[in-house]
Amino acid sequence: MKENQQTWFQKLENLHPYQTMVYLGMIGSGLIFLFLTVAFLASGYGGFPSMGIKLPKSFVISTFVIMLSGYTVSNVSLHFREERLRKLKNNLFTTFLLGVIFTVLQFLGWLELKQMGVDFKGLPSGSFLYVLSGIHVFHLVGAMIFGLIMVLQYGRREKDQVGQLIMLTNPFEKMRISLFATYWHFMDLIWLMLFLVFVLSF
Repeated sequence: MKENQQTWFQKLENLHPYQTMVYLGMIGSGLIFLFLTVAFLASGYGGFPSMGIKLPKSFVISTFVIMLSGYTVSNVSLHFREERLRKLKNNLFTTFLLGVIFTVLQFLGWLELKQMGVDFKGLPSGSFLYVLSGIHVFHLVGAMIFGLIMVLQYGRREKDQVGQLIMLTNPFEKMRISLFATYWHFMDLIWLMLFLVFVLSF
């Protein structure tokens, strides 16, 4: 029984290169956000209320949007297991659209901050609001592009029954969907943690 159990290093060795790349990327991104968040907290973030600076409403709305995208991306994995290509494609496209809406709301949030006098020339903590949310958007856009590519690929297979069967039973395709969903949930979690820090700062 014990002979069949793999150590964590052996499991790591058996990962597909794509899985290794994504997981290492997530660890690296997590460390970047951690260090920047610590720097933000150490920059004197408590001065916002005294200056009349409020948390942008667009950031609040975008939080609900990205939480909804977490639900739709979970459906993507579910529909793949159920071999429902049309629903899979539709939920994948919906996730992409929610990502676009989230990105637009982030830009609107930056405009709100600018109107309140928060920019890169003022408080250091104000600059970190742009940097943290901007880096998060940058990471999310990468996932959005990958999701859109998959939508286009699935659209071409939609009328090909044989192609659908091959794709939906392909372990590599299952891995791609799983990695996409995992990375998207990771970006959801990162934003929720950032948003909590932002809320406590205002």
